[in-house]
This record gives sequence, structure tokens and C-alpha cells, in this order.
Amino acid sequence: MRIASHRLPGLVLTDHEFTVPLDHARPDGARITVFAREAVAPSRERDDLPWLVFFQGGPGGESPRPADRGLWLGRALHEYRVLLLDQRGTGRSTPINGQTLGNLGDPAAQAERLALHRADSIVRDAEWIRRELVGEDTRWSVLGQSYGGFCVTTYLSLAPGGLREAFLAGGLPPLTAGADDVYRATYPRVLDRNRRFFERYPGDEERAAEIVEILRSGQTCLPGGDVLTARRFETLGMAFGMSDGFERVHYLLDQAFVEGPGGRALADRFLLAVEAATAFTVNPLYMVLHEPCYCQGAAPRWAAQRLRAEFPAFDVEAGGPVRFTGEMVYPWMLEEYASLRPFREAAELLAERERWPALYDVEQLRRNEVPCAAIVYHDDMYVDAGLSLATARDVRGLRLWVTNEYEHDGVRKDGAGVLGRLIELARGER
Repeated sequence: MRIASHRLPGLVLTDHEFTVPLDHARPDGARITVFAREAVAPSRERDDLPWLVFFQGGPGGESPRPADRGLWLGRALHEYRVLLLDQRGTGRSTPINGQTLGNLGDPAAQAERLALHRADSIVRDAEWIRRELVGEDTRWSVLGQSYGGFCVTTYLSLAPGGLREAFLAGGLPPLTAGADDVYRATYPRVLDRNRRFFERYPGDEERAAEIVEILRSGQTCLPGGDVLTARRFETLGMAFGMSDGFERVHYLLDQAFVEGPGGRALADRFLLAVEAATAFTVNPLYMVLHEPCYCQGAAPRWAAQRLRAEFPAFDVEAGGPVRFTGEMVYPWMLEEYASLRPFREAAELLAERERWPALYDVEQLRRNEVPCAAIVYHDDMYVDAGLSLATARDVRGLRLWVTNEYEHDGVRKDGAGVLGRLIELARGER
């Protein structure tokens, strides 16, 4: 249903809401709303353009809210009508957060509901919307960034008949590797990022150690009321995989201290910035579904927590230097983050859940006929390049671009260049 349109310089934006089955295996059962925003260039508003659907990174991330035609969107609008999809549970798509979770029943019911928010359900939502918006016989193109690429790979597996072209940016998922395999590959990369960070900013190792000492010497509260623990502080390394991640963390540490009446203390601005950088208030699904998004017939059982013991360099309690973690999620977060406490029991049930359906059909991918191209960032901290290259070998016809020119956010840094080259590769123009 089309609900509103807005005109910006260089953009015409139209809001859509669609009613889709909560569980696509039960199409006559409960329904949810999925929101999507259409974007088109004003000069092409009335043209019969092909559609490009954007799948955002995550899990748990809403689609971008465009204010202009910057980044990849400007390149896309040269030839497409773009649909920015809020994946179920995010943004305006029947959101699931600490405020709404209680509407879903007891923790067991909450866990069952949350389990329906992975890539397979997101793809089936997209197919439902495609049939309603453009018709059963009209195919559309898809662009997936990071976790959005996981969704696109699921799309190529479950519903390739709906696709005209597929573009993946930093998001070729492991087809059979589970959460344990992913984290065994991830921890060494994060450790290497720590090495590179402290080589660039050697003074930050001492600053980080002093911050941890302050946090352990007494209770330090963030502006929102959460206690800032050393292990939450260490999660700032989540930023290290982005092109500006080292600088974000450095400039935060650079202004960490003030001299107050009682002596050296952590600055209010530092605490505010740490809270913003580590919170899950807007995207709690990221924490709750991050490990399950790798699961097919096996339980994650807090893989990052279990496997951390295999990498003693991260054991700061043993007296070693501070080492920041990456995108790992840990069960202690459900206690220390107020925004996550409502999810505690449901998340524990999901961590032990084994009956996760398959997300990828390897045989279907091996006979793929959809033109597709992917960029693999050689030094990607979040998505292991080795696992991505193994997947690429199983996708028939996939044109691959491997580079260390960009970090994980290549689409954000050079959206027109990255998307433009993926389009050319998929079409055999280069």
C-alpha cells in the first residue's frame, strides 16, 4: 500500500507498507507489516524502470534514510527505481525492541517469533512484495551490503525466479560453516586489527589500560544508567573493520580524561560517546540473532564466548594488555545492557535451539542462472575472505572482484564506483 510521497532535491521518495505472513509456512496465519521506501530520480519518475531492492547490513539494521543522492544511490538512480527495504523487525517493519517484546508473550513465544526474523523469512517477504508491487512475472535486481549479501545469497537459493540480477558487497556468507567456524576465523583477524591499531596510535595502549583500571576500581555509569564495565569498553573494537574505525576509537580515547576536583576522571563526553558506540537500543536484533544467522540445523550455544578461551591474548583478566573485541556478541550483554535485558530469556532459548532451517541451497547455487557479481574485501574483519571465496566457487556464473582497496564499508566510501563495477561485472561488460 502506497501511503505517502515526498520530494527532495534530486529525489522522489514514496513510502509503502505491505502486509505479509508472519510465518510464510502458514500464509493464512498472523500477519506483520513490512515497510519499504521507493526512491526514483525526478526526471525518471514516470519512466518504466527496472527495480533494485537494497538489503541492509545487520542483522537488525533498518534501511538507509536518504537525504540526497549520495553514495551508491546516485549510481543506482541512473537506471533503477530503488526500493529500500526495512527488514522485518527493524525500522517501521513491525519493530521488535525492548518496548515491544512483551507483546509477543512469554520467553518461549518470544523465541519462536524471533526465530522467524532470519534471512529466509526476509527473502520470502521480498518475494511477497515483488508479486504485489510489480507482478508475478516481473523480476527485479537486488543489492546486498554485508548481512544484506547473506540475504541475497539466500534469495539466489530459495527464489531465483524472482531475480533479474544480484550484486553483493562484502557479504558472501559461508554456505555450510557454522558459528564456531566463523569465530575461529574472526578472532585472529580482530587480534591483528588490534596490532595495527596500536602500531598507528601507540599511546592509546596506555590510555586503554588506564581506562580499564579506572573501570575496575569503582562503578562508572554511562549517561543512560548502564554500568560501564571493562568488557563493554573492549567492544569498541567493533569499529575496527570500517575505513575510519581506527580514527573513531582513537579520537574517543584521545579525549577520555578530565582533571576534576578529585583528580583524573573519565570525561562525560567520553562516556556519552562510548554509550552511543556500544548500545543496542536501536538494533537489539543484531545481538540476539547474530550467531543464529549462521545456524543451519545446529545450535550456536554462544560460540564467541566459548571460543574466546582459544585466544588467550583477549584474556585481559590474566594481566595482559587491553585487546578490543570485534563484532562478537556475548551472553553477559543481556545483563549489562538495559536495552537487552528484556531479551535475556528468549535469547538463551535461541542459543540452545537446534532446529534452524537451511538458509542456502548449494545445489541450486551450483546451477545458478541469475547474473551476479560480488566484491570480497580481502582484509574484511567481519566477513572472512577465505570463507567467501569458498562460497564463490559454489555459485555458478558469479563474477568476483577481490580487493584490499576498501574496508568492509566500501559501498559507503565509494558507492558509485563499487556498485558501478558490480553492475558491469554481472553484465559481462568488464
